[in-house]
Amino acid sequence: MQHINKRTAISAAILAALCVTSAIAQGNNDISSSSTDYKPSGYILPSISRMSPDTRLGTDKNATGGSLRFGAPVSPNVDLQFGLQYGRSTDGSNRYEQMTLGLDGVYLFSRSRFRPLVLVGVGAQRDQVTTSSSKVNATSPFVGAGVGFQFAFNDQWGMQLDARRNYAFLQGNNFASKRSNTDIVSLGLMYTFDKSPQRAARVVQVPVDVVPPSPVVAQSPAPQPPIIVVAPPAPAPVAMPAPAKFERITLSASKLFDFDSAVLRTPMPKLDEVADSLVKYPDVGNIMISGYTDRLGSDAYNQVLSQKRADAVKSYMVNRGVTANRMTATGKGESNPMVNCTEKNIAKLRDCLEPNRRVEIEQITIERQVR
Repeated sequence: MQHINKRTAISAAILAALCVTSAIAQGNNDISSSSTDYKPSGYILPSISRMSPDTRLGTDKNATGGSLRFGAPVSPNVDLQFGLQYGRSTDGSNRYEQMTLGLDGVYLFSRSRFRPLVLVGVGAQRDQVTTSSSKVNATSPFVGAGVGFQFAFNDQWGMQLDARRNYAFLQGNNFASKRSNTDIVSLGLMYTFDKSPQRAARVVQVPVDVVPPSPVVAQSPAPQPPIIVVAPPAPAPVAMPAPAKFERITLSASKLFDFDSAVLRTPMPKLDEVADSLVKYPDVGNIMISGYTDRLGSDAYNQVLSQKRADAVKSYMVNRGVTANRMTATGKGESNPMVNCTEKNIAKLRDCLEPNRRVEIEQITIERQVR
């Protein structure tokens, strides 16, 4: 087998330099926010590989093989990967085989779409050389280290390229040497099992029939409800000495939906009050019902959930007697965020994004005439 030469070592050094340079250049600038948030979800990583075993094992020809690894994030910057790797080469009647079972700790410099990484690992390695007249094998512990990168295509699919060197401490007397080095380059396709979960919306409680509306009081986390936007028409002339005044009514968001659900809870007294007011004043039209989410989760999932919730509120209002053509339901997903966050720590990221899981009180209005 042909041993990896100085050119291979230089290539590995260049790869490491590119990884470090990219980590500095990337900083906290995510390429795609829906793909770049830290997601505590496991993934599978099947790979193809090319390895160069130590010539002290009695072979001088590179081996082709593959691996199957399972990974899981344990922090915003660290993954654990566990798996099996196999490589084999033949030279006439001679054959070399290597199999490893190991656990790697992977440090990611970023959770953006492009993620430079370094890794260290431990495990067990089995080497076997078969000739026409003999078979020599040994199972030994090994340690390894390497560099590489991951690239996320979208929320669930990505790739990983890494180059590493394993140091095996050969056991027994099957091989002349007590130590061997194996250089391995692997290219794999990543599939993440779960997308980012939808986070609970901030709960707000706002009194009804108060002028002006009371401040919103933050409660415990709740689902992300739609925002009901009622745009009143221009006030009609009122036959009274003084101009008519209007009262703004706001709704509490905490009582509308369960987590990750578009089914309205019942009973819904606050929403009933809004519907009754609209029935009482049929001249109020152009009523906009809008749903919002934060950016955790995919764009498509957030868009669908926000639209379903807006439609559910509209249907409820229709069932309470509000004419359907007076209302428009729109899902706006994660658009119009109030804050943009780049925190890497998942707890700090959730706290930072809390204002985006909101009810915009100034847009949730119903006007009715008061004297």
